[in-house]
Amino acid sequence: ALPETLLEGELFGYAEGAFTGAVKGGKAGLFELAHGGTIFLDEIGEMSKHLQTLFLRVLQEKEVRRVGDDRVIPVDVRVIAASNQDLGIMVQEGKFRADLYYRINVLNLEIPPLRERRDDIPLLAANILSNFNRRSMIKLTFAPEAFEVLKSYFWPGNVRQLENVLERLFVIAEDNIITGSDVE
Repeated sequence: ALPETLLEGELFGYAEGAFTGAVKGGKAGLFELAHGGTIFLDEIGEMSKHLQTLFLRVLQEKEVRRVGDDRVIPVDVRVIAASNQDLGIMVQEGKFRADLYYRINVLNLEIPPLRERRDDIPLLAANILSNFNRRSMIKLTFAPEAFEVLKSYFWPGNVRQLENVLERLFVIAEDNIITGSDVE
């Protein structure tokens, strides 16, 4: 979600004086900070070809070079990447580097959209509501018909949309219960 130049500095870090406003002494990037652990890259299909090239180097060489620096820093990170796009098709269309795709496609987990797993909705909704309840002094519950209405919706925005709808319901529900008519 960041402009490419800022994203490069965030991922790979930067050396002191790399650009105007750079922190004195430089700054470690997310790969460097994740050394010995895991980094999650969401919407990797949106990454520019330039950043794909830099990212591939981190994976292949297990090292990172901060922006504006000439030294390399060894890193050992596990990468989990997610995309709502089919990266295989993007490779065929020339929009995603094939070598990077094959490097990150070690274990491919395809999570079906929420509309294809409607039976999960009550469990997900109850968990999300439980999280809202923990952060609030209000303790809401669902009327049974509320789950049926939730299950009947198409959910083009998947779980994120469900969470936003439940947050809205959390605010508008009366008598500490979310009803079917509230959901409608």
